[in-house]
Amino acid sequence: MPVRVLSCGTFDHLHPGHRSFLEQAARLGDELVVVVARDENVRRIKGRLPDHAEDERRAAVAALGVSSQVCLGYTGTNFLRIVAELKPQIIALGYDQRPPPGLAAAFPEVEVVVLQPYYPEKYKSSLVRAAASAPGSNA
Repeated sequence: MPVRVLSCGTFDHLHPGHRSFLEQAARLGDELVVVVARDENVRRIKGRLPDHAEDERRAAVAALGVSSQVCLGYTGTNFLRIVAELKPQIIALGYDQRPPPGLAAAFPEVEVVVLQPYYPEKYKSSLVRAAASAPGSNA
């Protein structure tokens, strides 16, 4: 049975840190499924919409060619629904991500792996976003 790895994120302003995150996740198993956060969920969690629409972000992640499948998550607060549907053996989290509440209790067989950062002083999404919105930027 192939080992399925699941990773999730907003992936706004796709940058080398995201690529590193996905490449590390892909090395953990045989197939990598990436779930891109819905605009509505990003607004609720981060208090703002992403700069790029969900379909645009999904397409950018897919274009990297690192994952086996890229899909949009569900709207709402039940983040465990996608885990139940996709049935991963491993969930790969970024160094600054936390597992959703109730994950360990609902899916004790799923291994959670926290991946290493890739130059976080340069490629943290909030820094890349700020640089892109700075006066004079070409983004």
